[in-house]
Amino acid sequence: DVTVGVISRPQANIADFYREMGELFGVELRPHNRWGGAKILRRRWQAHIQNTLSRPVLLVDEAQEMQPAVLAELRLLVSAELDSQILLTVVLAGDGRLAERLRSDECLPLGSRMRVRLAIERAPPQDLQDCLRHALQQAGAPTLMTAEVIATLCDHAQGNLRSLMILADELLAAASQREARQIDETLYFETYAATTVSKTKDAASRRR
Repeated sequence: DVTVGVISRPQANIADFYREMGELFGVELRPHNRWGGAKILRRRWQAHIQNTLSRPVLLVDEAQEMQPAVLAELRLLVSAELDSQILLTVVLAGDGRLAERLRSDECLPLGSRMRVRLAIERAPPQDLQDCLRHALQQAGAPTLMTAEVIATLCDHAQGNLRSLMILADELLAAASQREARQIDETLYFETYAATTVSKTKDAASRRR
């Protein structure tokens, strides 16, 4: 089986980075001895490749938060034999700031070694609608929302799937409170009209 590790603290310094790498890949590392730590990790990865014929994988979410020194350490850590042997497959996921950092002079050596890049743009409304309908289908409630509400939600989500799910969750909570059998445009406008009024009152009270 392929070993997959997921970095939980991308903002960590080098010492904490080595601590987490040791925990992820089952080796005891001493953060003050980077050379020893790198040697142990590489041996573990080489053994994994020999046993499974595949490289272990490291996933880093919010990679734009990684310190330049840690990115450089990771670049040097994952290859051997003058970069001719790759020991670890690294997947960096982040927002637009990550792409900008990879174009900077300090991260250029790392950026030049990346084999695949996938820049995900804002999702079109139709894709969001398909995703929301799929979620409703999986939940066993394909008719919970009217077609008009689905279209309206997807337009207001502005291409962001997370925003879409937050909006849908708010509507679901409102429907549950009112014991509504279906989420329609009337419920949508009542819910967000009430939200707008509440925010306006809060802003007015803060100005007093």
